[in-house]
This record gives sequence, C-alpha cells and structure tokens, in this order.
Amino acid sequence: MLPGSPPYPRLLLLTALLGAPALADDLFIDNSDLPQVLTATRLKQSPAAVPGSMTVLDGALIRASGARDIPELLRLVPGMMVGYLAGNQPTVNYHGSNVNEARRMQVLIDGRSVYRAGLATVDWSDIPLALEDIDRIEVFRGPNTVSYGANALMAVVNILTRNPADSHGTRLKVTRGQNGIDDFYASQGFGWDNGDMRLSISGLQDDGFDHDQFGQHYRDSRRATRLNLSASHALAQDQTLDWQLAAKEGTNQRPYTYQPVFPFVTQRGKDADVKSMDYAGSVRWNIDFAAEHSLYVQGSAQHFDRQQVWRACDAALSFSPELTRLWQMNPNYAERVARGANNPPPSSNPQEQALVDAIKEQWNNQGGSDVVCGDVDQSTRETRYDLEIQDTYSLTDSLRLLSGMNYRYDRADSQTYFNGSVDDQTWRLFGQLEWRADEHWIVQGGAMFEDSRLSGSSLTPRLAINYLITPRHGLRAVYSEAVRSPDMFENNVNWSYTVKNLMPYAFGQQHGEYFVKTRGPGDLEQEHMRSRELGYNGYFSDLDLSMDLKVFFDEITGMISEPLKNNQYIASNANRARFSGSEAQFDWRPTLRDRLRLTFAHVDAWASNPADRNLSASNSGSVGWMRDWGHGWSSGAFYYGDDALNQYRYERLDLRVAKRWRVYESNLELAALWQQRLDDEPTTAVQNRYDSRHRLSLSAELEF
Repeated sequence: MLPGSPPYPRLLLLTALLGAPALADDLFIDNSDLPQVLTATRLKQSPAAVPGSMTVLDGALIRASGARDIPELLRLVPGMMVGYLAGNQPTVNYHGSNVNEARRMQVLIDGRSVYRAGLATVDWSDIPLALEDIDRIEVFRGPNTVSYGANALMAVVNILTRNPADSHGTRLKVTRGQNGIDDFYASQGFGWDNGDMRLSISGLQDDGFDHDQFGQHYRDSRRATRLNLSASHALAQDQTLDWQLAAKEGTNQRPYTYQPVFPFVTQRGKDADVKSMDYAGSVRWNIDFAAEHSLYVQGSAQHFDRQQVWRACDAALSFSPELTRLWQMNPNYAERVARGANNPPPSSNPQEQALVDAIKEQWNNQGGSDVVCGDVDQSTRETRYDLEIQDTYSLTDSLRLLSGMNYRYDRADSQTYFNGSVDDQTWRLFGQLEWRADEHWIVQGGAMFEDSRLSGSSLTPRLAINYLITPRHGLRAVYSEAVRSPDMFENNVNWSYTVKNLMPYAFGQQHGEYFVKTRGPGDLEQEHMRSRELGYNGYFSDLDLSMDLKVFFDEITGMISEPLKNNQYIASNANRARFSGSEAQFDWRPTLRDRLRLTFAHVDAWASNPADRNLSASNSGSVGWMRDWGHGWSSGAFYYGDDALNQYRYERLDLRVAKRWRVYESNLELAALWQQRLDDEPTTAVQNRYDSRHRLSLSAELEF
C-alpha cells in the first residue's frame, strides 16, 4: 500500500545516511564510473550533478513491467498522473492539471517534439514508436523551458531509441490477451563497414473499456500500425550522421456524443471515429572537433493527419442565417431562442427582436422544425519543420558552456477549427553554463529566449547550486521559471461547422453553416511558472542503491483553464495554480538476481479553477520487484496506486512471468502478464469501466 504521509522519504533518507557503517564508508569513497543523463541540461551529467529531479526508465525495467504503451510506463515516475478520457485517450500530467487537456509537458523522441502545436496535446495512443525500439526514457521532473522552450512547463519526457548498432538480427514478437489485445512487432537490423540500420514494423490493438456507467457498449477501441527506419553512419573518425523515418496509420473509435440543440430531435447520427496518419523524419549531423568541443545540427519534419467525418441530426433551424447573426450578438439568448423557437422569449433590443421574428417565421412556416441530417468534417492536419544547432564547449576543466539556436515552423489546417489554416514561426536562443567551483560545489545557470509570431517573446532563466558530498551524492537547490504559449486552438480558433449533404435540404440548401460559431480572443498571453526545489540524489555502490528525494513549490499564473467547447469557449489568462509537496524514488539491487524499486509522491494542489485540481492525487506511487530466478525464468511484480485521481481511487497489481530458452542460434521467450485491479472504481472518469477487474495477456518473442 501507499505510505500514509509525507514524512516517509525523510525517514528513509535519515536511515540510509546514518543507519549503517557500510553506507558511511561508501559515502566518501567512490571509485566506480559515474552514470550519465542528458535530458536535464542537454549536457551529459551524473545524476548527483543535475539541476533538478530525474527518473530514468531503462530497458530492463520497461521489459519487466509488461507495459504496452508509454503512458502505462510513466506510472513508474513519481508525481506523474496517468488517466484516461477513454480507452484510446490516455492523459498524462506531472503533478496534475485539467483531466481533459494534458497541455503542459514536453514529449520528445530522440530530440524531436511530438507535442502538437495546433491543438496543444500529445496523442499518446498514436505515437509512431514501438516500446521494443526504446532504449530508455529520461524524465526531467520539473519545469525545463530553459532547455526545451515553451510547453516544457511542468516536465520533459525524452524517449531515446536503441542504437541501430545494438539491433542486429531479427526479432519477432506477438501478444494476445483479453479486452481484444492483439499486438505484434518485427524488426530486422544489419550493419556494414561504416554504418548500421534497423527497420521495424509494429501494431497495437485493443478494445478499450468494456462499458459506460449505464452498462452500454463503449466505443473506444484503438488500432495502430507503425513503421520505423533508423540508421547511423560514420562519415569520418569525428563525424556521424543519424537519420530516422517513421509512419503510423490507425483508427480510434469515438462514441456518438453530439447533443442536438433542439430537444425533440433524437440521436440518429453515426459514430465519429478518428482515422490517423502520421509521418516524421529527422536527420542529425554530429561533429566532435575535440574531446572538449562538439557540435550537432538536427533537422526534422512531421505531419499529423486526423480524419474525422461523422453524421449529425438537428432541426433545420440550426442552419438559419438569422439564428447565426443572433448568436454572434448574444450567444446565451440565441440558445434560449433556439430551444423555444415556437414561442421565443422577447428581447428589448430592436435588432435582436427583428431576428427573433424572422426565426419564428422560419420555424412555423418555412420548415425550420424539420429534422435534417448531414456530414460534419472535423478533420485536422498539422505540420512542423524544425532546425536546431547546438554547440558544447569546455572552456576550462571546470567550466562548460552549451549554446544553440532553433527555428520552428508550425501550421494547422482545419475547416472546422480554423476556417482554413493558421501558421506560426518560432525562434529560440538558449544557453547553459556549468561551473565547478571546486570538487564539491557546482553552480549552473541557463536561459532560453524565445520569440513566437503568435505568442510574443519570453525569457526564462534557471539557477541551481549543487553540493557534491562525493561524486555520487549531491544536494541541490534550484530556482527556475518556465512558460507555456497558448496554442493555436486556444488563441486563434475560428470554430464553425459546415454540414454537407443535408437530407432533406435545409431552406432549399444541400450544405449549411451551423449557427454556433466561436472565435478565439487572439490576445492570450503565455502561462508563467515559478518553481523552487530542494533535493538530494545519491548512489551507495556497496548496496547498489540509488535514491532521489525532493521537496518543491511551484506556482502557475496566467493559466488558461477554460474547457475547449464550441458553445462554452471563453478563454482567458485569469486562472492560477500552486503545487507543493515531496517526492522519493529508490532503486535497489540487494542481490545479483533481485531489483527493488519504490516511488512515492505527495502533492498538495490548489487551483482557482476546480477543474485544474481533478488530475492531482494527494498520494501516489509504485512498488516493483524484479527477479531472475535462473534457468531462463524471470518475473516482475508491480503495484501502482493513487488515492484520488479525478475523485476515483486507483490500485492495480501486475505480475509478469517469463521463460527464455536457447534454441539453436535463437532465443525464444514466452511470457504471461496478469493485471489485477484492487479497487472497484471507474478509471479516471465515470464512463470508463471494465467487465472484470483482471486482465490476462500472453506474448511470444523470438530473436535470431
């Protein structure tokens, strides 16, 4: 079970530092090579020297967990809140926020952002990458606009794929299970004198949740097929060229959610499934001028395509030009008129009353009360081009400087959301300075200047002081600022529905404009965060125990929290939020065969908009035990829990058991994963329910 109160991490730290002579000896004697992480500052650093909190999910942990997608893996990160709008719509937030919109975390694949600028979200179900191609996931738990620009407001998830040189040979895997689980993976890797390449094809499919709160069948299945090609070339002794291509196509079911304005109209439309197609490519040129000086140039392009066409029914009056003009003058009054068109409430405004009289005439004598049905096209297309140059130079043995610049072009196309297209251009200049004052003290400062044509300019700083007790044990104090730019949808939406193929015609027209139209304010400012953190990171080599502890206080001002709905859209910067608390993570290998892992987070969240408190569990965490039993047998047992995510408790126990055989020149592994819910509540939202509290899946994997 989860610890009952926040003091547990402090007690564990006190015990670790004072409880055993072996630990005290190890604290000041360290001859082992230091591990390194990259995501925090873009500089390679030991965990104890990082200006913030890091979690690394390595390949062994990813495999032992049995997770099928990235959101499930992120349950292993302290403070990460994983929820679901539907089975194919996971939401991931660090410390919390609005359950419906995960808009404040940057997600990268080998440095390429998969955060959609047009609609401000990450399509977690549609990321064109198989877990089998991932080497590790580095999560920087805290604001990091300094290194990655606006939208890295609360955390950064950096997904690093396996080097093609480590992927030679053939790998085949299939997974089948309850709830329609039907996954596959196939890869082929090979090399030549100066390079290596890996081609992988994978698929993911399941049925989502079984039923909603009314016991009705729930349309939320997902299906995705992905292709990835990754290559690395040694151009010279000091130069490499890495490039990747990725593509994905799939379908996400959507239930029919349209509610007719006119109450006498029954729902007759077709479900609004989303067909997705994503394409991405990147190339990176690395140059090592000397041991103390390196540079890279990286360019990427990606395209998101979401096709969503569905059929809706409403009264013909929905397409009245007069009702449209009334909506533009007085939206609330227009809705009241529409719902009582045969006897609409009068208006004291002569212009409004003239429109009401015309609407009443249409209702009574021109077929306005007839039910018509038509096709609604809610498709979106988003395109991004990104170019970045970064230089890393060691000025002296104790002073390192990282600097760079970035240019990004974003474009979003949607007839529904933008009445055409909207584009943006962003320039960034960034730098990070690391000064090792002596063997114990490290002072780090960084800043990012960013200029967006739509959002304006911002300058975000970070200052950190690390005290290294030894190279593997460090205390840190960090102050940082971060921003999130309003996305195109929030700020520049031009939301209207053109409904085609109306049957029967509305007022003699085959195509009509729905009367509800929404315009974005166009002048939203950036959200701004100020963050303070105190922490400790340490590794006790005698025990093979690593730990990270922190306390934090974060404030967000100018927060955009309003729901993104066509008839309820009033976006503003009027909201605020505060997050404070503590986090702990421990990774211990007590024997050569065992690995124990514990994470815990206590988050005290306050927000001026209650919706921004929904995805903040006060206490959450995970416990894992991985063991190699010998003779090819291995197991992983994991507990995940939180006390209240969107007011619902969540507790789950996973057990994975695997057996590996050596067959001629091949390796064959069979594995079973049993997932057992320990609570009887919905998952995140009232409509997300399973028929059974357990789920079983089986997998077979062959490598040769």
